[in-house]
Amino acid sequence: MDLKNWIRDIPDYPQPGILFRDLTPLWKSPEAFNYTVDSFAERFGGSTIDAVAGIESRGFMFGVPLALKLDLPFVPLRKENKLPPEVIGVDFELEYGTGRMEMRVDALEQGDSVLVVDDLLATGGTAEAAAKLIEQVGGQVLAMAFVVELDALNGRDVLEGHEIHSLVTY
Repeated sequence: MDLKNWIRDIPDYPQPGILFRDLTPLWKSPEAFNYTVDSFAERFGGSTIDAVAGIESRGFMFGVPLALKLDLPFVPLRKENKLPPEVIGVDFELEYGTGRMEMRVDALEQGDSVLVVDDLLATGGTAEAAAKLIEQVGGQVLAMAFVVELDALNGRDVLEGHEIHSLVTY
């Protein structure tokens, strides 16, 4: 299945000069959505993963069904002030701004091996922040999985040292 058929381009959103890759057509299709989650499960099933961590918010859309399929815990990595205390946080740069990501301090056990899931890899700032959070609590990032990778923005370079798996590259 060519997932690009299920991804819509929206120019100048959320601001001028940005070409937004809209995944809502993919979610609208149970076949395409299942194919996406199954593709990740085939790649990472049987790995030594202890948990799946999803980046808010669209990483939740893929991370939760993947965690269920792999029979693993799901760890939400959220925007600031969305989780109850006690949390740790990391500030990071986005393609078009800045942000802060937080995680509960008890979300992982020391030495847990984690698969980070998000919808899109652009500059790598969000995924890098996710890795820092996981490492701060003693976990290790086994790999990072993305539906879409925007190759021209060099996010893969920022994540050097981590295994990166993308289903679609632009």
